Amino acid sequence: MIILVHNGKTVTSVLNEVLQPIAGFELNNSIVKLLKIIAKKETNRLVVWCHDRLLDSLNIEAFSSIFHHESLLVSFNTNTDHYLPKQIGYIERSFFLKVNKKVCYPTWLMSSHVGGINTTILNDINVPLNNNVPFDYFLNSLAKNNMVEGLFCYSEPKLLKANHELKINTPKASKQMLFKFVKQHYKWVWVFLLAWNYAVFERKISVYNIIISLFYKRLNSNFNLEKVAVNSSKNVLQEKSIDVIIPTIGRKKHLYNVLKDLAHQTHLPKNVIIVEQNPKPNSISELEYLNSEVWPFNIKHEFTQQPGVCNARNIALLKIESEWAFLADDDIRFNTTFFEESFNDIKTYGIKILNYLCLQPEQEQTYFKIHQTTVFGSGSSLVKSELLENIKFNMAYEFGFGEDSDFGMQLRNKGEDVIFTPNLKITHLKAPFGGYRTKVKHLWEEEEVQPKPSPTVQLLYQTYFTKQQMLGYKLLLFLRQLKGSGLKNPVAYAKYFKKQWQQSVLWCQKIKKE
Repeated sequence: MIILVHNGKTVTSVLNEVLQPIAGFELNNSIVKLLKIIAKKETNRLVVWCHDRLLDSLNIEAFSSIFHHESLLVSFNTNTDHYLPKQIGYIERSFFLKVNKKVCYPTWLMSSHVGGINTTILNDINVPLNNNVPFDYFLNSLAKNNMVEGLFCYSEPKLLKANHELKINTPKASKQMLFKFVKQHYKWVWVFLLAWNYAVFERKISVYNIIISLFYKRLNSNFNLEKVAVNSSKNVLQEKSIDVIIPTIGRKKHLYNVLKDLAHQTHLPKNVIIVEQNPKPNSISELEYLNSEVWPFNIKHEFTQQPGVCNARNIALLKIESEWAFLADDDIRFNTTFFEESFNDIKTYGIKILNYLCLQPEQEQTYFKIHQTTVFGSGSSLVKSELLENIKFNMAYEFGFGEDSDFGMQLRNKGEDVIFTPNLKITHLKAPFGGYRTKVKHLWEEEEVQPKPSPTVQLLYQTYFTKQQMLGYKLLLFLRQLKGSGLKNPVAYAKYFKKQWQQSVLWCQKIKKE
C-alpha cells in the first residue's frame, strides 16, 4: 500500500501502510501526476490518497475488506457538498447522486478527501491521464467514464475511523467546469439541456459556458476490465442454499415450465415459494401438479384472493429460510447450470445481489460487461437473504410502476450494491395474462386532468432523486410531451402540463400516506 498525503493541491508526503515515509518520490507534485508516476513504477499496488488533516483518522485496518478485489475505486467525502455542483442533477438520471453517507453506497461522485485505487486500473486505462485538471475532476471523470465499463465505484465511510468528526471543505467546480464535465461525459445535447435548466429554474444565462464547452470533445473510454484478474477476498458464500420466490396469477402452464427448469438445475434450490393469486370469489388453486408430481425440492404454496405482485412477494419474503433468495417470475426460462454459474460470479466479485440479463425471446443482447446498475429486477435477481430482513415491497406501488426500483434502492440504502451480470441469461416470455386477470382501475383515472407522470413514478423519483434531478426530469418530460403534442400551442400546453404535474404530486402524496 502506498499512501499519498496531500494538502488539497499537492502531495506533501508518501507513506507506507505503517505511516512511514517512502523515499524516491518527488513531493509537491500534483496528486494526479504522482498517481501516474506510481502506476508506471508499481504493478498491482493499492494507492490511497488522504488529506493531511484526515491522516490520523485513516482506518487502515479496514482497507483489506474495503478493497477486496482490484477493480475498485472507493472514496469518501466528509462534507455534504460534492465537487460537482448540485446542478449536475439537471441532466443526470441515475440513482447515484443522492448518496447515503452512512453506508457503502454506489456512486461515481468521488472525493479527494480520502480514497484508493489499484495501480492495475490506472495502467489499463488506455487514455492519457490528464495532469492539468483538479484532482476531484479527475476522480469524478474516472468514475463516471468507467463505472459502466466495470469499474466498481463507492462512497465508503469506513475509510475513516468511526469516531472522526473533522470535515474538510470540498473544492467546488465552477459553472464552466460543470459544462466542461457534461460535454466530456454526456452526449452533446445535454449541454444545451443543462443551459435550459439554468435558464428556467435559476434565471441564469449560460451562452458563454456553452461556447467554451464546445471546444472539448467527449472522452472515450478504452477501459478493458478483462485484463484485470478479479478475485475477491470477501467470503459471502457459506451453505449455498437457495429459496425461490414466484408470484403467479393465471399462468399455470408457464409456471410448470419454470418449476421444470428449477428441477433440472445442477445446483438444486431448497424451497420454492409460490404465491398463487385468484381474485374470483370462491376460487381455489388450479396448480394441482404441485402435489400430483414429485419435485426435488420443497414447495411452499400460498393461495390468496388478493391480487397484486407487491402483496404476493411480501407474503413470500416472510417464508424464506435459505441463505439466498431467487426472486423470479412465473414466465421465465433459464439453463440447467444457472445457479451454479451464479455462485461462481458471486464468489469472484464478493457480491450479495446479482441482477441477471433478462431478455425476451427475440431480443438481442447489447451489453456484455459486468457492472454496477441502478436497475433491480424483482423477477430476475439473486439476493443474500440476510439483506431481506426488515424490508418489503412498498404497497404504494401496487398495480403501478416502480416497485422493483424502490426495492432495489432499499437494498442499496442498507449498504449493498446491485451488480448486473451479462453472462447469465433469463428468457422472459412475457406470457399473456390469465383469463381471470382484471384491469385495475386507479383512483385517479376519472380525474378530468390526468396526472403526468404516473403518481408511482412521481413517488419513486421524489424519494430517491435530488431536487435538481426532479426539476431536470420535469423539464425533460415537458419537452417530450410538447413534441408529442405537435407544438401547436406551447404556451397553452405548458399551462396544461403544469396542472398534470400538480395532479401527479397530489396523488403521489395520497398513495404515500395510504
